[in-house]
Amino acid sequence: MRAWESLLEGRLEPARSYLPVRSTIGDSWYRCANGGIDAQRNEAPLETDKDVVEALARGSSELLVAAKRPFSAIGRMLNGTGAMLVLADGDGVLIDVMGDKKTIYDGMDIHLGIGGKWTEDVVGTNGIGTALWTGEPVFVHAAEHFCAGIKTWTCAGAPIRDPFDGKVIGVVDLSGHPDIFRPHNIALVAAAAREIERALSDSQNEERIRLLEAFIASASHHHSSDGVMIIDRQGRAVYSNNVPITEKKRFGDTLQGGGSCRLPELTNSGFLDNIANALPRDMRSCHVRPLEFDGHVRGAALVFPKTPSSKTSRIGGSETSQRLKEARAQIVGESDVLLAAIDVACRVAETKDVTSLLIEGETGVGKELFARLIHAGGGNSAANPFIAFNCGAITKELFGSELFGHVNGAFTGASREGKAGVFERANGGVLSLDEIGEMPLDIQPFLLRVLEERVVHRLGDSQARPVDVRLVASTNRDLKAEVGAGRFRRDLFYRISTVSIRIPALRERGGDSLLLLDHFNRRLAARKEIEPLHFSNEALDALLAYHWPGNVRELRNLVERLHLLTRNGFIDIDDLPADVTELSADPPALLETPIAKAAMDTPVVSFEEAERQAIRNALAAEGGNLSKVAQRLGISRPTLYRKLEQFGIRRSFV
Repeated sequence: MRAWESLLEGRLEPARSYLPVRSTIGDSWYRCANGGIDAQRNEAPLETDKDVVEALARGSSELLVAAKRPFSAIGRMLNGTGAMLVLADGDGVLIDVMGDKKTIYDGMDIHLGIGGKWTEDVVGTNGIGTALWTGEPVFVHAAEHFCAGIKTWTCAGAPIRDPFDGKVIGVVDLSGHPDIFRPHNIALVAAAAREIERALSDSQNEERIRLLEAFIASASHHHSSDGVMIIDRQGRAVYSNNVPITEKKRFGDTLQGGGSCRLPELTNSGFLDNIANALPRDMRSCHVRPLEFDGHVRGAALVFPKTPSSKTSRIGGSETSQRLKEARAQIVGESDVLLAAIDVACRVAETKDVTSLLIEGETGVGKELFARLIHAGGGNSAANPFIAFNCGAITKELFGSELFGHVNGAFTGASREGKAGVFERANGGVLSLDEIGEMPLDIQPFLLRVLEERVVHRLGDSQARPVDVRLVASTNRDLKAEVGAGRFRRDLFYRISTVSIRIPALRERGGDSLLLLDHFNRRLAARKEIEPLHFSNEALDALLAYHWPGNVRELRNLVERLHLLTRNGFIDIDDLPADVTELSADPPALLETPIAKAAMDTPVVSFEEAERQAIRNALAAEGGNLSKVAQRLGISRPTLYRKLEQFGIRRSFV
């Protein structure tokens, strides 16, 4: 108190080093004294207009949603502790409070509640305002506050930064009476701030992906060589292609300049006018299109029509177009759900700007055909390789070496000459990572680093090797569920799913099963130089009604089997396998996997026992060959290994 009184009375030199207090507090006191802050103030200004407070909450809705989980968890633990947790926006206005009820009630005396403004230039040194000013976590204890009426409180505040640009957008603060002070309070609020930032990052990443998906879904309205910039509700450019860097900077300066170009307050009806009016006149030649999902405008696409002198990043040329047509012809079907997936894949294939994407679909739907379709957009040359790598077919110990390569002596058994990994071998082209959900968790950070930095380090080598690779990841798992279960990294999921393509199961494609039947039948007949098989109407009806748990792969294998076994070239319903004719009317929910189908032939027992018996039957049928067993059951080898261990099954029993 003496130092504070001496400062106010002018008895201390105007230099922080003369104050016998911590440097953070001393610096703040001098800012307050020089700024003319009323040192006798005993409360913060309070916004009482209900409409204004509600508008503040709407403007900070993203922050409030991100803070909900940590706030609720910590707030419940503060009951009876004499402490309260406070959330402030980037202007120092409180938008949420939680914690001990009595402390919250006491805080109302100094307007430490929703609507109170706690910036340093208004109420002097305090955990919220000083954290906003410094951009660092701070604690302010009792007499360290600048204003006299607040010296009966202690507080610790930590800034919350926007993951997109690092700007401070809020503060989380722990406040209470001086007897709650603990040195680790600052660590608690700093951890809460980081948790909020992680939630913000997840939310922003998901919204950017959905913005890009919304744009791709409507991309038929512009030429693929046009310049495109996608901006979010805050006017931040989250994606751009074919836009010269000078234009990007001008747009960035304009959109970040504040005023009418900031998007949160825009309505659906006034969106186009507000954006267009925010741009300089010579930049208004672009087409502005709102991007909507969930019934609300979430951003905008600014499309710059191609000019004769503009350079494009489209992978063009008649040869490429022909390759795309040929690759497209390999995907047989006319159903709307399939054509929609093909359309997205073709759009991705025609541009270099999407460097990673995720293909989702059940086993056997044809994910590799889609990967090859995307690869076809890169031309046909040695400089555009296609490398396929199955994450479910490699042991954990060899994963790093296969992906990233190794040098001599990197590990026991390493090749003396060293070895390039699949990233290096795919340089300039496409790397298809199948069954990416099987990738070990401890390998995933290294994959993320390669995707972010575009360089690879071989095991045992410090040399960074640049790689230009388009990654096509595919999975038959629900990766969002895997993220929730902690088996797949959230940041990697968002990185590989910039664009995601879901390939429908064959049972969702209606009459496509008969088109595929005809395609495989004719192709196999041509290869054997014989007449295609002929099918009775009853056989075709059964095949059309069948739910194809093994999808296109199962249908192709069936055609090969029928060609092998038929004697007269005619297929009647009696010539079809029993599982096709017996299960064609069963609900698809029961037939999601071949392992479930195999289990249905067993007596009525528990699912676990049926699953065990299905594995034993497959082992017997395949002579203990685990690769063939996994393929027969429609599961990966690592999954099969886990099942064998779970059920205590040994291969030797066969």
